Amino acid sequence: MATTVDVNGRSLNVNSPPDTPLLWVLRDELGLTGTKYGCGVAQCGACTVLADGQPIRSCQMPISALGAAKITTIEGLGGNHPLQQAWAKLDVPQCGYCQSGQIMSACALLAATPNPDDAAITGAMDGNICRCGAYQRIRAAIKEAAAMPAAPVAEPAAAPAAAKPAA
Repeated sequence: MATTVDVNGRSLNVNSPPDTPLLWVLRDELGLTGTKYGCGVAQCGACTVLADGQPIRSCQMPISALGAAKITTIEGLGGNHPLQQAWAKLDVPQCGYCQSGQIMSACALLAATPNPDDAAITGAMDGNICRCGAYQRIRAAIKEAAAMPAAPVAEPAAAPAAAKPAA
């Protein structure tokens, strides 16, 4: 049964069962592997994507529950988003595994609170676990990005080869 999902500005048909978690549709069917599998129970934040600008844990979100939500993944930020620039400038990642989820949560924070204080950053990033303990650099990168000119949350990217545009 085909389902239409809006991912990174593109309406795409997917053939996964309705109870399939969004994470697996993104990774396995659409070839968008930037979103990571961490715990599988929505507790670590590695799988965070944006649904209509709000962070969600894609490992527990069935595609049937998405409705018309516009999904933005790390790929949808285009590679040159202020958060991505700040992450690189400040050498935030060590292993890097959690970073796409961290950046997506930070993206939602900056969209809602363009100049967050430490309490706002702590609140928004709570639940995004970094096993390497890069929390101080993550906080610094969020502040660095907040000082940069804003960028659009999602830029339409070329559809992966496996994805089929909706008719």
